[in-house]
Amino acid sequence: MSRRKHKHDRQPDGESEPIPDPQAEEGALWRDVSPPAPSLEAERAEAGPPAGEAQAAGLPDEAAAEIARLQGQAAEYLDGWQRARAEFANYKKRIEREQEEARGRVVADLLQDFTAILDDLERALKDRPGDGDAGAWASGIDMIQRKLMAVLEAEGVKTILPSPGEAFDPNVHEAVSHEASETQSEGKIIDIIHQGYRVGERVIRPALVRVAK
Repeated sequence: MSRRKHKHDRQPDGESEPIPDPQAEEGALWRDVSPPAPSLEAERAEAGPPAGEAQAAGLPDEAAAEIARLQGQAAEYLDGWQRARAEFANYKKRIEREQEEARGRVVADLLQDFTAILDDLERALKDRPGDGDAGAWASGIDMIQRKLMAVLEAEGVKTILPSPGEAFDPNVHEAVSHEASETQSEGKIIDIIHQGYRVGERVIRPALVRVAK
């Protein structure tokens, strides 16, 4: 049975008809019809950042400003607290110093009243007898003198009692005379008239001495 050839089926002499590729034709048809797929970056640029990212994008600046404000406030509070603490420490030291000075003045005033009594007791014991009734009497006087000094020492009173040959110190000694001496060089203490007293660094009464010249 012969095949009828149509006009459009005829091929030029010497050329064979190509076999159509259905997949190629389908791909070509798809490429011709569908638009090119946009890139992921292009889609993001067109759509813009998501809502959550848009909020987060503005948060760091606000948070940084708030943190900076809080840090400045905390530093201000810390500085104020340190200043208040230093002022309180200075105030406490000043009060303690004033109390100590006031206490020293009270003791000094009290000691002034007892100075003459102490001097009399010292003179009475300077040539104390050692035997008999006189010796017992001297022991009683000595006990009174020691008890009185114990009370004063409990209040911070200390004696100023230089020794012969010690250098004269005008801060704690008072010279009643300057005289020639064969045993002491110039500026040295020859003899002690009576001892002095001090409370801390405050001299209540300097020791009375004779000084070599």
